[in-house]
Amino acid sequence: MMQMEESKGKEASMVSSKLKDYQQLMKFTLSFTVVFSSVVCYLLVPGVEFDIISVLLLFAGGMLVTGAANAINQIAEKDTDAMMKRTASRPLASGRMTVDEAATFSVVAAVFGIFIIGLWFNWTAAGISGFSLFLYGFIYTPLKKVHSISVLVGAIPGALPCLIGWAAGDADLGVGGWILFSLQFFWQFPHFWAIAWVAHEDYTRAGFRMLPSRGGPTKYAAVQAILYSVLFLPIGVLPMVFGMSGMVSMVIVSLANLVMVWQCIRLFREMDVKAARRVMFTSYIYLPVVLLALLADKQPVPGCLLQPVQDQTSVRIENTIFLNKIHFTDRKS
Repeated sequence: MMQMEESKGKEASMVSSKLKDYQQLMKFTLSFTVVFSSVVCYLLVPGVEFDIISVLLLFAGGMLVTGAANAINQIAEKDTDAMMKRTASRPLASGRMTVDEAATFSVVAAVFGIFIIGLWFNWTAAGISGFSLFLYGFIYTPLKKVHSISVLVGAIPGALPCLIGWAAGDADLGVGGWILFSLQFFWQFPHFWAIAWVAHEDYTRAGFRMLPSRGGPTKYAAVQAILYSVLFLPIGVLPMVFGMSGMVSMVIVSLANLVMVWQCIRLFREMDVKAARRVMFTSYIYLPVVLLALLADKQPVPGCLLQPVQDQTSVRIENTIFLNKIHFTDRKS
C-alpha cells in the first residue's frame, strides 16, 4: 500500500515537473502579457462587446501561437541559454527536455492556435499570427547575434498582437489597429534596451548584440531610449483624435508617457544598472495601465475628432434642402 502511494506521489511529482517545464518553454508570463494586449485591443474595436467565449478563445489561440514562437526561440538558443544565469534553468538549456519534444510542442501549438483564431474570428487575424510567429522565431531570434537592429525587427512581432486583436474584431484593419500597433512598437525600444542594460554581462557572454551602441551601456544608448520614449507622446494622443477613447484616457496615457520619458532621462543622467532597472519595471507597468485606460474610456460612437463638426454641417445642409423642398411643395399646392 505504501509503495503504491509512493509511486502515485512520484507520478504526480513528474507530471507537475513536466508542466512547469512546458510553462518555462512557452515563457508563460511573457506570453500572458502579449495575449493580454491582444485581447484588450480586440475589445477596443468599435462594435465589439465583451463576450466570454470570444475572449477565452482569443486568449487560448494567442497563448498557443506565442508559446510556439517562444519554444522555437529556446530551441535556437538552447546553447546560449546555458551560458546565462537567468536562462540556464530553462528545460532545453538544462537538458530536461529534448529538442524533438520542444519542436513537436511548437508545431502542434502553432497549428491549433492559428486554426482557433482563423475559425472563430477570421483568417486575417490568423495570418498575422502566423507571420508574427515566423518573424519572431526565424528572423529576430538568429539576428540577435548578428546586429543590434534585431531590436527593431523584434519590435514588429512584439507589436503585432495589438494588430491581431484588432483584426479579430475588424478584418479590414482600421486606423485604430495601427495606432495601437505603433504604441506597442515604440514602447519596446526603451523596454528591451533596459533589459539588455541590466543583463549586459550575460548577453555579452552569449554573444547577443541588443544595445544600440557597440560599447554596450553608453550615453548613446540612453539617448536612444529617450528619443523613442518621446515618440510615445504624440502617438498617445491619437486614440482620442480618432475617437477611439476620450479625454480621461488621453490624460492618463500622456502622464504614463511622461513617466517613461523621465525614467529614460534618469538613465542618461545616472548611467547605472539601478536606473536601467527602473526603466524596465516602469515599462512593465506602463503597458497594462495604458491599454486598460483606453479600454475603460472606450467611446461608444467612434470617429475622428473633427468628424462631429463635419457631421453637424452635413445635417444642417440636409435639413435645409429638406425644408426648401417642403416649402416649394407647399407653394405649388
